[in-house]
Amino acid sequence: MISGVTAVSGTAAIWEHYGRVTRISLTVVIALGANLLVAIAKTVASVITGSASMVAESAHSWADFGNEIFLLVADSRSARVRDTRHPLGYGREAYVWSMFAAFGIFTAGAVVSVWHGVQELFEPGRGTDYAIAYIVLAVSFVLEGFSFRQAYRQARAGGKSRGTSTARYALTSSNATLRAVFAEDAAALVGLLLAFLGILLHQLTGLPAFDSIGSILVGVLLAVVAIVLIDRNRRFLVGESPDVGLRDEVLAKLLASPAIDRVTYLHLEFVGPGRIFLVAAIDMKGDDTEAHVARALRAVERQIEVDEHIEEAVLTLSTPDEPSLSITGG
Repeated sequence: MISGVTAVSGTAAIWEHYGRVTRISLTVVIALGANLLVAIAKTVASVITGSASMVAESAHSWADFGNEIFLLVADSRSARVRDTRHPLGYGREAYVWSMFAAFGIFTAGAVVSVWHGVQELFEPGRGTDYAIAYIVLAVSFVLEGFSFRQAYRQARAGGKSRGTSTARYALTSSNATLRAVFAEDAAALVGLLLAFLGILLHQLTGLPAFDSIGSILVGVLLAVVAIVLIDRNRRFLVGESPDVGLRDEVLAKLLASPAIDRVTYLHLEFVGPGRIFLVAAIDMKGDDTEAHVARALRAVERQIEVDEHIEEAVLTLSTPDEPSLSITGG
């Protein structure tokens, strides 16, 4: 009979690729603290300078701060142990709360930034105190960079072991909170550069329109990030399957079991960060009686579920005419 380790958990490394929650709470806490400090600094600077770009950046940082709270809730609620009312666990809570965070980026960040930029474009405000604006932007860049570094390091480690780029790993990982922090902090750094260019061009040309355009561009950037995050969370909520690499790994471990002769059907679906619902049709080795095979099948299911990444395993028996699955090598 197979052991829990032999059955599936030999894929420990590849599970890490798909978003096992390890240091994400620290990542979110760092982002939360950085965004709070940055939001306060930008708000003060926007009041003093009257810069449209600074107002947009202030709205951006306050939106990010609120979103980090949603992400902490996502971490906490998705980690709860499954019960009779939620037999597949609470993992999808991470995608629900991350979806709220993405909507927050769109409404509190993108809409406010674009609206204020358009308003300032037609009704320019007073002149900008450039020195204060530059100082706050520089300090914000350092703080945002520190926060991004934590998310980047986690995404880079996952991408390297998975054999893909850091950005692609962050985008496709089942870890919704890592994806949100990575995207928000990356957008924050780009947004700061846009705000800097808008203010600099305002100073060099004397045209406040550049400052307003900077605000609008920050809003458009946030809208794009929000739409991408909303789409990724939607995919996981409706049932995202792992890619061919993980499917092959799991199939190989099942076929390596001394109790399993072949596998004719395999369904893998993420039900949370690094949590999989596994359904398979297998042909057991030997030719035992129906009662013995039924007990053996249940035993294999329990042993597969020893793996912390398998939320639930459901096995059925294959019919003789069903073709066997094979490793694709994709």
